[in-house]
Amino acid sequence: MPFNLQPHLENELIRLRPVAPGDFEALYAIASDPLIWEQHPSRDRYKREVFENYFAGAVESGGALLVFDRKTDILMGSSRYYGFDEAQSTVCIGYTFIARAYWGGGYNRALKTLMLNHAFRFVNTALFHVGTDNKRSRMAMEKIGGILIGALDMAYYGEQSNPNVVYKIDREAFVAGQ
Repeated sequence: MPFNLQPHLENELIRLRPVAPGDFEALYAIASDPLIWEQHPSRDRYKREVFENYFAGAVESGGALLVFDRKTDILMGSSRYYGFDEAQSTVCIGYTFIARAYWGGGYNRALKTLMLNHAFRFVNTALFHVGTDNKRSRMAMEKIGGILIGALDMAYYGEQSNPNVVYKIDREAFVAGQ
């Protein structure tokens, strides 16, 4: 069975569905908050013209997902699978952002858990690229069991050359930690 990079998934807190071209305005309404991006390497992603490029990449990636609050069906953000490498049995999870109203309430953990559970049906390792100075995201990665393994220049993935660190989560460690 091939890895479906745009599944429909849900758990008790969130629901995921594939991003579609018509989702731009609703997602930009969330992304236009500059505080979401203040620790991100692309701090100007709240600007419409910058987000337009980000969104086009999301649609073209074939791995972007919208994140909804399951109870209210309110759109709360987005995340993405990318860099799938069948030979290495890896996939990257990232480009994640959620509205500030959902920070600190277990939503990010629920999102990552849902995406990891799906990914580990197909791969052994998930990688996460996090901005070097993004303390919030780095702490969140460590809380869910991410192991810091090094640094990466995101230009490899077609992004601006921004400093990032790489975390990994292996299937066995993730399953054992649940």
